[in-house]
Amino acid sequence: MKIAIVGPAHPYLGGSAQHTTELAHRLSAAGHRVSLQSWRALFPVALYPGEPTADEPEVPLFADTTRTLAWYRPDGWWRLGRRLGREFDAVLLSVFTPLQVPAYLVMARALRADRCRVVALCHNVLPHERRVSDRPLMRALLHSCDAALVHSPEEAGLAAGLASIPVEIASLPLHLPKAKPSGPVRVGARPPRYRLLFFGFVRPYKGLDVLIRALADTKPEISLTVAGEIWTGRDKLLKLIADLQLGDRVTLTDGYVAAADVPGYFAAADALVLPYRSGTASQNALIALQFGIPVIATRTGAIAAAIDDGANGILCTPGDVADLTRAISELYEPGTLERLRLGVRAPDPGLAWDQYIAVVERACAARL
Repeated sequence: MKIAIVGPAHPYLGGSAQHTTELAHRLSAAGHRVSLQSWRALFPVALYPGEPTADEPEVPLFADTTRTLAWYRPDGWWRLGRRLGREFDAVLLSVFTPLQVPAYLVMARALRADRCRVVALCHNVLPHERRVSDRPLMRALLHSCDAALVHSPEEAGLAAGLASIPVEIASLPLHLPKAKPSGPVRVGARPPRYRLLFFGFVRPYKGLDVLIRALADTKPEISLTVAGEIWTGRDKLLKLIADLQLGDRVTLTDGYVAAADVPGYFAAADALVLPYRSGTASQNALIALQFGIPVIATRTGAIAAAIDDGANGILCTPGDVADLTRAISELYEPGTLERLRLGVRAPDPGLAWDQYIAVVERACAARL
């Protein structure tokens, strides 16, 4: 098939650009003609509180990538839609936030004028921290598409509640940045470091405040590293850390973690903690397993899909400080950390991507 993907790529940072670029590579390797349409200006600066771009790409660039789209040029949205509609069988619109919807609505209308199939690839059907406009925007977008692809049954239910279109479900595959573990992962007996890791953007739904409160109720030798940009609420977090007298036990890096630095953070930790209040899917558990460390995660959405409770990690209740305290304490009971390390198996990205590409192909080919 001839498939175009519209979504962020380098120089944009983070999982969205990594996934979009890796998807282009994988579809091309499967024999399709693929074009990746990225942005030269994705959002107004005021709407994105983090560090948006980097000089060096985090994943290998896809050769057929153009960066003509800009949030302030709606005429460019229409022109691109008409061109892609004439040249391609299907177009995947990578949806990470409703802020993308106005551009995608214009493109979808232009695409369907040429009977091109339009698929919304929804990483989040609705955002975790919602605005009043989010639901009507996503409803309008899904009504303008021929199908949607989501990453969990819960997200499929959300999509089905907004529009009567076919919805495909595929587990989110691993897309590691260029920095990867060197050599085989070492598991088994080694002394605990008594250090936990919270990794990624810090946003309220991810429950870092719950983790900090739980940490206060654990053994004083247990510490926490927070590696990632703090989008909002930094002052509140600092106050919470001070009020709980955890200044010497919590390290905040507060900045985007470059690919070259990722292995070091995981190597220094006993376990990754995902204390999410809510969630759809996350790469972070898979990344931790790839680096050979167990995961403490809440049972929400697809966050814990890769975790076998008691085998390669420990599961707990979302938003429950006492249950997260219990999970952390259990990690450091005699023999538990060693047993969980031995249970960690690195995921097979190739198999996961093969399964994912098969679903993408089905969504794109349904009407051909």
